[in-house]
Amino acid sequence: MLAVRGAAVARSLVTGARRYASSTTSTPKGSSNLPFFLLGAGAAGMGGYWYLDYQSKHTQVKQEKSPFDSDNFIDFKLKRVEPYNHNTSKFVFELPDNQASLLPVASCLVVKSSNPDALKDANGKPIIRPYTPISPPELKGEMVFLIKQYENGNTSKYIHSMKVGDTLAMKGPIPKFPYKANEFDEVAFIGGGTGITPLYQVLNHALTDKSNKTHFKLLFCNLTEKDILLREELDSLKKKYPNNLDIVYLVDNPGPNWTGPSGYISADVIKKHVAPPSLGDKVKVFVCGPPGQVAAMAGKKNGMKQGELGGILKELGYTEDQVYKF
Repeated sequence: MLAVRGAAVARSLVTGARRYASSTTSTPKGSSNLPFFLLGAGAAGMGGYWYLDYQSKHTQVKQEKSPFDSDNFIDFKLKRVEPYNHNTSKFVFELPDNQASLLPVASCLVVKSSNPDALKDANGKPIIRPYTPISPPELKGEMVFLIKQYENGNTSKYIHSMKVGDTLAMKGPIPKFPYKANEFDEVAFIGGGTGITPLYQVLNHALTDKSNKTHFKLLFCNLTEKDILLREELDSLKKKYPNNLDIVYLVDNPGPNWTGPSGYISADVIKKHVAPPSLGDKVKVFVCGPPGQVAAMAGKKNGMKQGELGGILKELGYTEDQVYKF
């Protein structure tokens, strides 16, 4: 159909050129009309090219479905590995046909080995773990995990042993908190270690939304300064959206050049930096980090369920409706 329309445009331009040539003053004897026909042919070619190019840019098929499946594991190929620091790397997986992940914010994927004989627990069952991508849902052709290798982490060690071209089985998305723009006036993120990934997923999504009016506060605790993950990306968001994002980095073991706060996130730190519970449904606190930190801040999770609210946030008067544990 496009070729037919392009040809029609070309014939119309040629016809116009011929009419122009015949309507001009008579050509002196011995001269040629060839320049007029060359001009017409050139215009026709450019017209046909412009039409086809315009159509190709405006008739792209919109991707309707994610390449992931919530009910079944699918193998995805490791495209490249980008070392991040001494024990963490970015693992970039290829998405087929240049598709985007289209994962909702906030959600995660669960992963296991593509090899049925690898990565099993003591009972011989496959080890399955959740991971949150740090790449935006609309990124085409790739999806990125930021994964720290833990000494006792079977899955993290397995992924760090993978080579480019190997595959990892993934299933999802697994829905977490259904984030909505401007649902809250104040949002606080309390994170530790690799618990930053779902918090960053929400932050990056929310702040880049031009309609965003929510103010975000991030309290991010790590062992040392070199353990602070996504610091460059977080600082970039802070620089770009200074009126909507504040960040407080804390480290347990500060070096000689560390000028920020140190130690654990205490009740005093929360009272100083987090909006008070008296704001009711205008404030939300998200917590994600090692199980010990989550329990100290907001009480233990009950498997995939939130579990009863406890810890420092309960002591300070926050309610279950105001707190969410990733």
